[in-house]
Amino acid sequence: MKQPVNVLVGGAVNAEDVIRDAEVLLSEKHLQSITIGMRIPKDYFVTKGCGECDITVHAGSFHLALRDAGIERYNVMTYSSIMPGIAREVRKPKDMIHGAVMETIMACANAEKGVRATAGIIYGWLFNRKTKERYGGLVCEYNGAMSEEDASAQLRASLQTLYTNGFQDEFELRDERLTMKSFVPKKKYGTSLVAICFTSHVLPVLSVR
Repeated sequence: MKQPVNVLVGGAVNAEDVIRDAEVLLSEKHLQSITIGMRIPKDYFVTKGCGECDITVHAGSFHLALRDAGIERYNVMTYSSIMPGIAREVRKPKDMIHGAVMETIMACANAEKGVRATAGIIYGWLFNRKTKERYGGLVCEYNGAMSEEDASAQLRASLQTLYTNGFQDEFELRDERLTMKSFVPKKKYGTSLVAICFTSHVLPVLSVR
């Protein structure tokens, strides 16, 4: 039996050598491989916050907005605007692992002193007109300086535009939810944010060999 080849990570690595070595490893009968499909976000909670700072945005008002929202201890990543059909809302977790990756759909508005910072998210669920089953969700975000009232109206119009362009014939749009955060910073920098935060994912197993 050919011995597996170890690859030292950190030096110069030839991609073809890595692929060849991986194929050798997988060809050995004592090893199995699992092919995983794309992850599907499952459980989520919705949160919002704002912060202001005289120093900067990223390590200042943005961090304080994350803290106000209760997600400052995570490494935050952002998605685009689609909700899987299996997604379900849960309570915000009480225990947080410091530095864990939290993937989100986020609206985030930064502004300077005296200028309004408004962030908002609206989402709704698509239900199949024939089967009545929930297919998935559409999400729209707003980041800017509008009042909450004007930003809410824009978000509702945006969601309807998404729905009527590609989904209306086959699905009904129901159970809409709108969340806003808006304030005028008194310090040099201000940040408002709203986030849909995913806490778990489903990993489809496509094959095992």
